[in-house]
Formats: sequence, structure tokens, C-alpha cells
Amino acid sequence: MKYLLDTSVWLWSLTDSGRIRSEARDLIIRGEEELYLSAASSWEIAIKWAKGKLLLAEPPERYVPRRMADQRILPLPITHYHTLAVSRIPVHHGDPFDRLLIAQAQAEGMAVLTADRAFRLYDVKIVWCGG
Repeated sequence: MKYLLDTSVWLWSLTDSGRIRSEARDLIIRGEEELYLSAASSWEIAIKWAKGKLLLAEPPERYVPRRMADQRILPLPITHYHTLAVSRIPVHHGDPFDRLLIAQAQAEGMAVLTADRAFRLYDVKIVWCGG
């Protein structure tokens, strides 16, 4: 199975915050499955960091690739197919980054690791990471 990490879940996995269920944290730590981080997540992280809404130990252009490599997480590029697929999903959720992650997961046959309840409204496989 291939898994796509929701931005928040990935960021939480880098800390010992206890915000992720132990089963989900183990899935990420074991590194036995194909785990992906979307370019949409990198974009979201960069925007939040630039606005001062996200604190990181170093600038995102170093922080994200280094942590992805440490966790053996694969990059998922954004394609035209992915962005246009957003038009086919219902507007249950206004967050454009989340909507793109959902479209990517559907297009690529991935399950999403998330703690965002809004993802449950979509036709996408979910691995629940919240409490």
C-alpha cells in the first residue's frame, strides 16, 4: 500500500508531541511502507513559515528535504492531472492544500494519513492518526 501524509501529521511525526496515534507513528517510523509527502505540503509549509505561522529549526528548503530523507519519505510531485482532478471532488472542505492531497490520493490509489475529520467526507482511503 502507498500512503500520502497529510501536512500536519507529517510535521507532528517529527516531534514527540503525542498528537499522532501510536499505530500511525509506528507506520511512519518503521519505514516498511511507501510513504509520500506531496509538493503541496512543502508549498503549504513554505507559506506558513514565511508568514511566521510555523516555526522550524531551519528554513523550509533545508528542513523539509532533510527530514524526508531521514524518514525515507518519497516526494509526490503535483501534476496537471492532480490539479484538474480537484474539480471532480465535492467541496466539503475549503482548504485548497487538503483538497489537492485528496485528489492526489484518489488519482494515485493512496491512503491518506490524517487527523483531519473533513477528509472522512471524501471518497478516499484514510488511516486515522488523531486521538
